[in-house]
Amino acid sequence: MPVYNKLVRNRIPEIIESNGKRFSTRILSDEEYITELENKSFEELEEYRDAETRDVALEELADLMEIVHAFANSHGSTLEEVEEIRRMKAEKRGAFDKKIFLIDVED
Repeated sequence: MPVYNKLVRNRIPEIIESNGKRFSTRILSDEEYITELENKSFEELEEYRDAETRDVALEELADLMEIVHAFANSHGSTLEEVEEIRRMKAEKRGAFDKKIFLIDVED
């Protein structure tokens, strides 16, 4: 029996059950939830880095966005509020679209 011990999407137990399999789950505390969201974010980022096609990369980016939604919600916020903060930071400090790679800064 495979052991996963990881945060999964809400409908995964339903999907497992529909395949006639048995499973066990538990509900995480708020503190555990944040820790497991962090773990899941690293897992999904690694899967994005390993993606070999555009379609797979976009699937993994969608998973990362779902995690960002969950993080925002856990802070009593929304993706819209996070987006506004992102926009303001981009306005003040710039975005990453010019592909600038800083090598060093002279003292």
